[in-house]
Order: sequence, then C-alpha cells, then structure tokens
Amino acid sequence: MRTPTDAPAAAEDERVLEVARRRFARRQWARRWLAWRVVLAVVLVLSLVAGVTWLLFFSTVLAVKGVRVEGAGVLDPRDIRVQAAVPTGSPLTTVDLEEIAARVERLAPVREADVSRAWPDQVRIDVTERVAVAVVERDGAVRGVDETGVVFRSYLSRPPSLPLLSSGPDTPTEALAASTRVVDALPTGLAERVDHVEVRTVDAIILQLRDGRSVMWGSAEESADKAKVLAVLLDQKASGYDVSVPGRPVIRP
Repeated sequence: MRTPTDAPAAAEDERVLEVARRRFARRQWARRWLAWRVVLAVVLVLSLVAGVTWLLFFSTVLAVKGVRVEGAGVLDPRDIRVQAAVPTGSPLTTVDLEEIAARVERLAPVREADVSRAWPDQVRIDVTERVAVAVVERDGAVRGVDETGVVFRSYLSRPPSLPLLSSGPDTPTEALAASTRVVDALPTGLAERVDHVEVRTVDAIILQLRDGRSVMWGSAEESADKAKVLAVLLDQKASGYDVSVPGRPVIRP
C-alpha cells in the first residue's frame, strides 16, 4: 500500500522517465534525419552528375554550331573549315580535337594547327602557316619554300625579296631544306649578290651570282664560315669559287 510519502517519489520517477523518453525520441529522430540527409545528398549528387552528363554528351544545348579560324593568311578560312570537317550538331565535348588538327595539318601551307573548344558551341582552330624563305619554279609556276624544304604556296611572279632555288621535280625535300639553310646563313650584302641557288643534292649546292660567277658551296654545314671566306674571295677576280671546305677554298680562274 503506497503511503503519502511515496507520491512525490513516484511523480519524480515519472518525470525522469518522461524526460528520458523524450531524449530517446529526439535521438531516434536525429538518427533518422541524418540517414535521410545522406540519402538526399546522394540522390542530389547523382541527379547533378546525370544532368551534367546529359548536358555535355547527349543534349543539343552545347552542340557545335560553328568553327572559328584564326591565323590564316595564305589559306582561305573557308578551305580550312572544309578540311577540318568539324561535325557540327554533335556535342562539343565529344569532338575529337586531335583528329581535326591532323586533318588541318595535311594542308601544305599549315605548319601547325591547335584546335580547342570555345564554349558554349564553337570549335576554334588556330593555324600557324609556313613562311616562304625562297622560291622554286615548278611546271611554269613560282612556288614558295619554307625553311624545312616544304613547297607550299604559289606566287603570280617571283617576289624580289626571295631567292630562287633552281631544282628539278625530283629534288628531295632534304636538299631543298639544306639550300634554305644556306640562304638563311648568307649575310645581307652577300645574299643580294646571289641570283639563284642550284640544288642538286644535299652535298651539291651551288650559288650563281648576278655577275655570272658561281660558287660551289657543297652542303649546308659550316655555312657561316663559308660565307666569311667567300666575302674575302669575291675581291679576287675569278670565274668561280669553291668553299665547300672553308679551310681550303679554291679559286677558279
């Protein structure tokens, strides 16, 4: 039988139990909310990844709509676009930039092509064109040659600033490249006295001067030394000179 003194103690016990139940309920709710927050965060991340993936790889929102060409001078940008064959309408992310660059670099005047994505819907092609350092005559046309010996462009007439390389249609590119290195090594005063350069092989390069004299240059090796020797020899009357071995030059009477 509960006595009057037991009532306060029972009430206190009941209050403690109620507080404990509430704390337990809050902890249970907190655990459930934490679990749901993790689930919600995962769902949001997956949804975001799926949305971005669809946007970049499958939608037409970021599809290629145009091609920008920079650096073209010799070439018409329209010809570069045709050669590039960029798949317009395809997602910009899926475009093979290296393959496009490889196609553009097949154009003779292009020394290098750098292709990049110009968001949101453009492909950009930056071309570095070859620079002519001499000309050759092929099939009645004047063609420009760069420093590597690549014949890459046409001229209506011979530019007065570019030396003429006299070569045959079967002259190897290596020989043309060697002759352009010779031309590049000539000091201005000497270069102005050269009418044209005969290119036979990489080891048989001949300078034909404007006054009719000829210079057996040999290969492109030691061209700087050969130029110095020739500058001294030109003061001596002769029909020709041989500086193929600069340490032992030969004067032809």
